[in-house]
Amino acid sequence: MNLIKEQKTKFDKLGITTYAQLALLIPHSYEDYRLHDKLMEHKYQLIDATVESVFHASSTIQITFFVHNFGHTIKGVLFRPKPYMIHQFSVGSRDNYYGMIECKQGQCSIIMPKKIAQVGDIVPKYKCGLRTDVMWRFVQKELTAEKLVQEGIPEDIAQTLLALHFVKEDILDKSELDTKSIEALKFAELFSYMKILKDKRRYFKALVSVNAEYDTWAKSLPFVLTKEQVNAIDDIKKDLAKESAAKRMIVGDVGSGKTMVILASAYMIEKSKSILMAPTTILAQQLYEEAVKFLPDLRVVLVTNKSKKENLDEYDFIIGTHALLYRELPSAALVMVDEQHRFGTKQRSMLEKVVSEGEYKPHFLQFSATPIPRTLAMIESAHIDVSLITSTPFTKDIDSRVIHKDDFKELVVHIKEEIQKNNQVLIVYPLVTKSEVLEYQSIEEARAYWENNFDDVYVTHGKDKEKEQVLVDFREKGSVLISTTVVEVGISLPRLTTVVIVGAERLGLSTLHQLRGRVSRTGLKGYCYLYTNQNTSNRLDKFVETKSGFDIANLDLKFRKSGDLLKGTNQSGNEFRWFDFADDLEIVKAVKKSLA
Repeated sequence: MNLIKEQKTKFDKLGITTYAQLALLIPHSYEDYRLHDKLMEHKYQLIDATVESVFHASSTIQITFFVHNFGHTIKGVLFRPKPYMIHQFSVGSRDNYYGMIECKQGQCSIIMPKKIAQVGDIVPKYKCGLRTDVMWRFVQKELTAEKLVQEGIPEDIAQTLLALHFVKEDILDKSELDTKSIEALKFAELFSYMKILKDKRRYFKALVSVNAEYDTWAKSLPFVLTKEQVNAIDDIKKDLAKESAAKRMIVGDVGSGKTMVILASAYMIEKSKSILMAPTTILAQQLYEEAVKFLPDLRVVLVTNKSKKENLDEYDFIIGTHALLYRELPSAALVMVDEQHRFGTKQRSMLEKVVSEGEYKPHFLQFSATPIPRTLAMIESAHIDVSLITSTPFTKDIDSRVIHKDDFKELVVHIKEEIQKNNQVLIVYPLVTKSEVLEYQSIEEARAYWENNFDDVYVTHGKDKEKEQVLVDFREKGSVLISTTVVEVGISLPRLTTVVIVGAERLGLSTLHQLRGRVSRTGLKGYCYLYTNQNTSNRLDKFVETKSGFDIANLDLKFRKSGDLLKGTNQSGNEFRWFDFADDLEIVKAVKKSLA
């Protein structure tokens, strides 16, 4: 956009870069500067008046006006007048004044009248980085349907937005915006946002393009892939065939089988080599074991801090932790990151850069077990392709329930019964050490009870340097694990059937869902207890009723406004003013269509 210097300065002051964003800075109110021949009580009104007298009292100025458009006199009152106000009213002068008309006992007054030069229009009032009169002149000069349409805003939406600035009389009687206006504002807001994301997207040449197939491999598996696993693999298959390097995020619910999508990707890229980075040694080890089991024709290696240094060139599939970033890696056509949100942007891009060759880059896949609402997935797709896996290979049978202090004895009985069946129990506490503020026990306060009353109790938390080993030991030998949310994602615990979450109302619903997802991984009957001191909690009640992680993500949006959901891409982490992530899927579809 070629903005002249004055435009650029004003755009900078307003903190915007496009005309669509200018259109979104709608007036907060309107003032009617047209002359009417009848007095309107309890309304702001313009009068054409001659000052007949001025009386100064201690904290007011009282003025007598002869109002030419009414044909009679009324009083004017200024409360606590500033010095500059006094000079606006000289006896005998005729001007236009604007103020609130109030009537008491048959006497009408104009309250806080101010002299007005601009007559004959309905004038919008703005709260923004420019003085309201400067902003109005700028809008009049610059904001046109043609400019909005040039930026990609559809004509009908452009006209609806303009009608909020260049208004007709009927808007003065409305206390709130109509549906059509709100829909137009939602569209423009999301359009502006997604356009920024789209413009940020960069395309690079792929190191390797392959016309891969995976049917032979899929048929060799001892189970059938789900329809959504197949859809995700097909998306990746198409990506790998392109000349430009893929950038895709695969989002799967807890237990949806993302591992098989990872393995299918490594199979398809085959001898061109692939690298997978996982956030923990345990997770990397699990993925390595799965790869060895289901990819017998590929040479697979595990790289951790404890691995011996060896030449990685001879391997087809390299799996590791962040230790990969400090090793000399061979050229790889495919880079994958599991649990991508556990790594910083810098770490993810480091891995990608290590195996890039000049302008050529590897295909890049990110995997996440944190479901996001479909609206968010579609928005994200403006700058990264997204595949969703919303179903699971088998339906988990997990009973979820909100419990209170009175239910504790019953809970202990249940825990003993599960341990007798050789099952395991996880109890999640909100803090490691005692808090003066929080009304729940910490791990340090509670552990004695569990250790005194149960055998094989293991304890860990986020700052525990031995946490990975504790989790491994618990998996093999433990009955009860006392922990913070460190087990939210990661290790597979096949015998875990019960999770108890203390102070459950303090956690986001998506975190609760991740914790619930640790249970019943192998088809055992599962239980999730949400312990709270609150008498009632609509959020927790809704959570108990909802099983799908994607529905949970939508619920989370309804209970806590959207904020910075796009991990830093939302400007300053501000909420959208008009657009609603939870309810506006159709708006996203319309915006995507116009940006295509």
